[in-house]
Amino acid sequence: MAGGTAHEAKAVPLSKAGTAPVLLFNGTGTTANDVAAIETILAADKLAYSTANSAQLNAMSLAQLQAFQLLIVPGGNSITIGNNLKASTSANIHNAVASGALNYLGICAGGFFGGASIYNGLNLTSGVWFDFYKDESKGIHKAAVQISRPGSGSLDQYWQDGPQFSGWGSIVGEYPNGAPAIVEGRAGQGWVILVGVHPEAPASWRYGMNFTTSVATDNAYAITLVNAALKGTSLPHF
Repeated sequence: MAGGTAHEAKAVPLSKAGTAPVLLFNGTGTTANDVAAIETILAADKLAYSTANSAQLNAMSLAQLQAFQLLIVPGGNSITIGNNLKASTSANIHNAVASGALNYLGICAGGFFGGASIYNGLNLTSGVWFDFYKDESKGIHKAAVQISRPGSGSLDQYWQDGPQFSGWGSIVGEYPNGAPAIVEGRAGQGWVILVGVHPEAPASWRYGMNFTTSVATDNAYAITLVNAALKGTSLPHF
């Protein structure tokens, strides 16, 4: 992992959770490359964070979750993520967010997991579940996708089997067909941002695809999303 020492310098042991505002889930079902990409973003933003795998998250109480300000669930397989967590774990996360102590940032699989799902989803969306963006039905599994934002122009973002978020929240970014690619809203007192693309993607993920937006610009937008989720700040939306 490039820049590993910077990541290690900012990582805080889970036993000292109160000193880190961010909890990054890296358990079963997440993709190690995406965990690493998010660690790079957190390091660039100088944000201290702790990581938790599936067993560690399952062992955390509501009060322990409420010691953090933000939970980030990255890309991977949302079904595998949910199936390797207890129902009580999902309930604790849901309740920690609803209490207003913990905010939530779900990226790709983490976006699916934040919605209503029979696979132990968090249901931070009042019963709304999410489907894949339409390219999935065309047999496309990864692509450079132009995401429109109100008043800020569009960004080419790396997409890989990601969701669209029709039916919940305020739309921060749209896919080319107008479907919601990035949404925000409240779950109880907590703030939730769900992202169907990967603004944190490093240059190595772009092989064989054409992007008009630089990696640096996309990564800067990832930092914007992390900070908005952490602080509960509303982004410009349609």
